Amino acid sequence: MDKNILTKKEISIFKKLDTPSKIQNFLDLIPINFEENGETCMSVRRMLQNNKAHCFEGAMLAAAVLWYHGEKPLLLDLKCDGYDTDHVVALFKKNNHWGAISKTNHSVLRYREPIYKTIRELSMSYFHEYFTEKGKKTLRSYSKPFNLTKFKKDWIISERDLWDISEALDNSKHFPFMTKIMRKSLRKADKVEILAGNITEYKKN
Repeated sequence: MDKNILTKKEISIFKKLDTPSKIQNFLDLIPINFEENGETCMSVRRMLQNNKAHCFEGAMLAAAVLWYHGEKPLLLDLKCDGYDTDHVVALFKKNNHWGAISKTNHSVLRYREPIYKTIRELSMSYFHEYFTEKGKKTLRSYSKPFNLTKFKKDWIISERDLWDISEALDNSKHFPFMTKIMRKSLRKADKVEILAGNITEYKKN
């Protein structure tokens, strides 16, 4: 990363967040972005200025901080069917195993320890917890690690919404979790799972 693009305040924040756990703790303190004034896809700078983030924006911040500390800025897209919303996390690797940093308002789609040998293993850890209010399990595919360095510095400091990056991630290569036959036999989440899944961290005003 070209650290000259960062403000003194941004450098101060990035420098302190020198482990994935610290990045996750920082993200947890940022209120969720409910997009009450319309959909957003804010850069890291705008997200920090506005002090709110949804999953994509949070993952971008985590990726930027990891890059500041010499890691690759990688995203993972978890894609759903048409009944639910995709989820995006930032990837990191430790001791040759994958982990994930996640910004979410839900109780289960959160941080993943670096214990997964493959991206598929890590992605599968989100499968059973990802369902609609009626219990339908909706995750369908996961992306290859998506490297943000191809977009240079724009995604960190831009004043515009980064729809081009969001679209590029959405259109990147994805791998299915299961076959069509497997999908037909999926059991719905039960009442206790649905109740737990409805726990949220932030409430709309």
